[in-house]
Amino acid sequence: MSQYFSIHKINPQPRLIHEAVKIINAGGIIAYPTDSSYALGCEIGNKEAMQRIRQIRKLDNAHNFTLICKDLSELSLYAKIDNAIYRLLKRFTPGPYTFILKASREVPRRLQNPKRKTIGLRIPKDAVVSALLEHFGQPLMSSTLLLPDDDYPLNDPVDIRERLENQVDLIIDAGPCDAKPTSVIDLVDRTPRILRHGKGDTKVFEPVA
Repeated sequence: MSQYFSIHKINPQPRLIHEAVKIINAGGIIAYPTDSSYALGCEIGNKEAMQRIRQIRKLDNAHNFTLICKDLSELSLYAKIDNAIYRLLKRFTPGPYTFILKASREVPRRLQNPKRKTIGLRIPKDAVVSALLEHFGQPLMSSTLLLPDDDYPLNDPVDIRERLENQVDLIIDAGPCDAKPTSVIDLVDRTPRILRHGKGDTKVFEPVA
């Protein structure tokens, strides 16, 4: 049975954040809120936890996970970023965007797109996520909480508890959040390419007519 923490969305309680990080470090999977939908997260190096997330979402091995980073300095450790891309990322982070970038050597191969050697990275604008990452000290390996046969990600922790109580180790209840996933922007070739229109304005990434 999952643990269930009610955490304040604006001022997350340090004691509960500390306990959540202990669960992650012990190999657990958490369901947690972001600035878009809820997501599933675990420690980067934990293959078993990653496989459990695949089973929950019924994902094949080609699915790309996202690394949730606390800031641009951390993000730049896991992706190859030049000055132009850095300026663009600085403009749109933190926020509800996932950026596809060339992976650095710090990214385990199993997390990379096998053909393109890319990784999805993002910096959410959310107090709970920021507190988790600050205490955790590294990015979270993450996947949108979109269950098989559902059209939209789960966004209500009460629903998450009913459906996943025996499949995850912790559910963080910071209240309902948007059911809209992030917008996904491919920056691999330096020219932005919109892969998914989600939360967040994407007009600036559209090609100029």
